[in-house]
Amino acid sequence: MPERCEVCGQKMELEVGFYYGTGYVSYGLSVALLGAVFVAYWIIFGLSYKDYSIFYALGAAIAIVLLLQPWLMRISRVLYLYGFVKYGKGSRMVSEE
Repeated sequence: MPERCEVCGQKMELEVGFYYGTGYVSYGLSVALLGAVFVAYWIIFGLSYKDYSIFYALGAAIAIVLLLQPWLMRISRVLYLYGFVKYGKGSRMVSEE
């Protein structure tokens, strides 16, 4: 990973351990996606304990979340940066020291 952004010069590592917080954002996104897939499965196929369809829904939801995990981690990093780094006209860049 480069030390600074090639376009704007923003430092990639703002402080030691800055991106540890993205784990919480990624967790929240994963739980939300897991719930959304589970509800979509419930609406489309229906759920029942008698025919084990609830376990199929849970398996499908977990598989989709695992497949999308690299995307979730990247989007959580972007959301975390949006929350802590100010961009735009007149804003002081965090990279200024």
